[in-house]
Amino acid sequence: MSINSLTNLNNTPKKHVLIGLTGSIACYKTCELIRMLVKANIETKVVLSPSALEFIGTKTLETLSNSPVYTDTFAPKQSTEHISLAEWADLFVIAPITANTISKFANGIADNLITSVFNAYLGAKKPVIIAPAMNTGMLNNPFVKNNTKALKNAGVQVVETETGELACGTVGNGRMASVQKIYEKILENLDTTGLSAQCTQKKKILVTTGGTKEWIDPVRFISNASSGRMGLCLADSAHTMGYDVHLISTVKIDARPYNVTYVNTAEEMLNEVRKSFCGADFLIMAAAVSDYRVKNPSLGKISKEKNGDTINIELVQNPDILKEMGKIKKENQKTIGFSLSTENILETAKAKLKAKNADFIIANEAKIALNTDENEVWIIDKAQNTVHISKNTKQNVAKAILERVL
Repeated sequence: MSINSLTNLNNTPKKHVLIGLTGSIACYKTCELIRMLVKANIETKVVLSPSALEFIGTKTLETLSNSPVYTDTFAPKQSTEHISLAEWADLFVIAPITANTISKFANGIADNLITSVFNAYLGAKKPVIIAPAMNTGMLNNPFVKNNTKALKNAGVQVVETETGELACGTVGNGRMASVQKIYEKILENLDTTGLSAQCTQKKKILVTTGGTKEWIDPVRFISNASSGRMGLCLADSAHTMGYDVHLISTVKIDARPYNVTYVNTAEEMLNEVRKSFCGADFLIMAAAVSDYRVKNPSLGKISKEKNGDTINIELVQNPDILKEMGKIKKENQKTIGFSLSTENILETAKAKLKAKNADFIIANEAKIALNTDENEVWIIDKAQNTVHISKNTKQNVAKAILERVL
């Protein structure tokens, strides 16, 4: 069962999660967390600290949560909101939480709505999850450490920070944990509904990315201009949506919370896809697989001194991975391919869709897609229905593709 299918749990009573945001640039990540919770049939409300309003607007959060956003302890309609919200929630999650708010929580300070809710909530002995986000120096401050430890001793669960590039421009520990980690921690705490158990029955998605390298000799190869960004965005987005992701890549990437296998050539990619395809529910072939390879690669480096002004290299056709998988896919498996063209974009893609027995073909244009952070695509299904995704970041285009094909 996929995360999406959690929305069909009509017989499961809704759980209530209260999301708190404090003053950090990581607030933008929490939008995706709220979207995931709502999609999983979890009723979600949002409360903001005054500083959080400097980083994110209430309209966005109201739209995502389908609920009013609470900000002011002393607003006329919110005079006892810290009590009613604490009573309403089954779980209180503060993501991101700053060093300032951690210190207030640990010392019982209630000077705004979010700290007042925490004090009322903790007194009710309900579960609390915090996901810190701050500069490395602040994270290592002994007072912040002691305050965090005090919260842990009081039963507060901490989703630990991660190492990476921080808002201040340095690299170090202090990034808020991934949305997926926070989401999984939430499901653990709501396990009485069976959500966590069902979430583990994830659909499996196999994604390929990057341009393959076909060796001429031990130091030279034939390849293409693919950066692998589109496939990586698809894998990242699928993982965030709750799918079990396996990425087969020709380009090296930073550590990911899902399985990544590296290959070079088209034949190596085919072998890896064959190994994993039977256990996959979806195959997304975003890789730019070279159409040809060198028939007889040289075992030693080719020398121009020995070969003169010209050299002849014989090429042979590479296997068509998507077509091969289309021949053997089971009824419950879906294959999604990409078609990159410089002209006749839709006509070329539609011909590939039929020839490769694919369920969807994603058509894109070379001058837009290659070596940029943006893309524009057309999604074509077996019935030749076409959906246009206008030019946007590859991350946003990836989300749109997945929502359509999965």
